[in-house]
Amino acid sequence: MTSAAPREITSAHSPDSDDAFMFYGLATKKVRSTKVVFKHVLSDIETLNRKAMEGHYDLSAISYHAYPYVADKYVLMASGSSIGDGYGPMIIAARPMEPDEIKGKRIAVPGTLTTAYLTCRLFQPDFEPVVTPFDKITDAVRERSVDAGLVIHEGQLTFDREGFHRIVDLGRWFKATYKLPLPLGGNVLLRSLGTEIQSECCRMMRDSIQYALDNHDEALEYALQFARDLERRLADKFVGMYVNHYTVDAGTIVPQAVQKLLDLGADAGLIPRRVQVEFVR
Repeated sequence: MTSAAPREITSAHSPDSDDAFMFYGLATKKVRSTKVVFKHVLSDIETLNRKAMEGHYDLSAISYHAYPYVADKYVLMASGSSIGDGYGPMIIAARPMEPDEIKGKRIAVPGTLTTAYLTCRLFQPDFEPVVTPFDKITDAVRERSVDAGLVIHEGQLTFDREGFHRIVDLGRWFKATYKLPLPLGGNVLLRSLGTEIQSECCRMMRDSIQYALDNHDEALEYALQFARDLERRLADKFVGMYVNHYTVDAGTIVPQAVQKLLDLGADAGLIPRRVQVEFVR
């Protein structure tokens, strides 16, 4: 009697150095399974958020802001979260500005379903968002087509050397205000996969992250090809910021922080419905 062929899981994540680092074990088949085989798809986070609304991928990275819109189809994974513990997306400008000066201003944002956008709205509800590809936001600020820009990914580490001024670090603001880290992104699994496949995907994701942490240099070397010309030292710093103990396992703090963030969004009328976060291991 032959055993059943492994289930192919389409796994979608963003082409960023931190995601590449945590998916290294899976992408290079260092982590394997007899039950599941992964097919990888790379796309920017706002596109992944939109695709998740359609239930397009079996496993997908999403912004935590997007979870209320996909919770009917997906459940959150306890492994794979990107958490800003006292740091996170930043609002920058071409000139020094006080935080209250951004009220009413045009701000380039990387997508309206990103957690960065939700946090920015919580910080300052009154501004005009200009949706801009995340890697073009600094260009828009430099060209003065917007008053400020909301930078995510590696831009958090390079804005000052490009001559920009930080107005506020939203991760720092969130931690100071709510005494919690800012949960930016996580992974979701289709509810329809069933508990056995979900558990195996979670096991493999956790093992992939741990493998990368245990084999840091080789995983970083792999991740550097997704670092958008970031020098090794800064890429290493960026990966270290967003792949940490919270990424291996969400524990109790991450669900608490996600629930707080989404409740704040619902209370402010920024999210249409309240949801109870649900994580699987």
